[in-house]
Amino acid sequence: MTGMWRLLTNRRVLMGTALVVMLLAIALWPQAVTVDVGAVTRGRLVVTVDEEGETRLHHRFSVSAPVAGRVLRIELDPGDVVEKNKTVVARMRSDAPALLDARTRAEAEAVFAAAQSVVGRARAEEQRARAALELAASELKRERALVESGLTTRQSLEAKETAVVTAEEGLRAAEFAAAAAGAQLDQARARLRPSTLEAGGRILPVLAPVDGVVLRRFRESESVVPAGEPLVEIGDPSHLEIVSDLLSTDAVKVKPGMRVSVEDWGGDEPLGARVERVEPYGFTKVSALGVEEQRVNVIIDLDDDRAAWKAMGDGYRVEVRIATWAAENVVKVPTSALFREGPLWAVYVMEGGRARRATVDLGQRTNTEAEVLSGLQEGQQVVLHPPDTLTDGARVTLRD
Repeated sequence: MTGMWRLLTNRRVLMGTALVVMLLAIALWPQAVTVDVGAVTRGRLVVTVDEEGETRLHHRFSVSAPVAGRVLRIELDPGDVVEKNKTVVARMRSDAPALLDARTRAEAEAVFAAAQSVVGRARAEEQRARAALELAASELKRERALVESGLTTRQSLEAKETAVVTAEEGLRAAEFAAAAAGAQLDQARARLRPSTLEAGGRILPVLAPVDGVVLRRFRESESVVPAGEPLVEIGDPSHLEIVSDLLSTDAVKVKPGMRVSVEDWGGDEPLGARVERVEPYGFTKVSALGVEEQRVNVIIDLDDDRAAWKAMGDGYRVEVRIATWAAENVVKVPTSALFREGPLWAVYVMEGGRARRATVDLGQRTNTEAEVLSGLQEGQQVVLHPPDTLTDGARVTLRD
């Protein structure tokens, strides 16, 4: 009886010990880590430089007082349309001038002769720009014929189209320069015109030198102004451009002709644009955090028709994305799956319910995706935002 009791006691002890060991094993067994996963895909990858920008009119003209005197109240409001040499933007009552002595008249005549020379040079430059535009248009026509015949490439055609756009802008700039030179000539002529006391007190109309709209009024109420005092500013709203100040480290990646997507401008769809030029000088700008940064202005021209962006005006805020690199059929991995392993990049790949660490060789990168040169295959699943507790070979479960 005693032996049987001992045998039962030993069995209970063994069973209890086994149960304790089992419970300890279950408690100490590593738990599966809950993770999010993403796929390695293949497709188009575009690397962009993103920055804020501001719209501005490509051509603007400041109308100033041709003579010293009293400017009457300016009735035009910002946004009013003006027509070249027809719309009166301001009216002035000139002061009674003093008689011109020989020295003053000689100086005024010299200024008038110089203004005539400037007008002649500006008109010659306008003719040169018009001839350049005609040549560029002719070359574009021939290039299109060559493309249809398969004798040249689309890149060459795009270069000719860009040359035409550049020539058009050059012609507009030359026309504005000619208008400005004409205004200077009128100012010089006005200084010579009054030669007697009777000339004072007459009303002198100031005409708009170009077609456009009134942007700003520097003077509204009647007041006395000296010669050369700005009165109104006129611009052409049909030629709008965007200026974006990039970090100098980003500006070196940007080249004229690169495609730009204009976003967050208030419309439903992004606008197409192209980099016109990167200015050759930088400037220092203090960021919102108080850090001094070297910035470079990048000028961007809108490609879309004016009907798409006519609601925008001068000084509007936009977001620009400048495409510095693009490629098709690229193997891509989400950047949230990447982490550093020494000097290398690595990811955790899903294999049979476990996370396996793998090093990868990367190419171009964006904020959301990175180009995979080696180390991963299309279709593989990788762990997104891997936690520090995740180790190579650890069991994982997918987050609902």
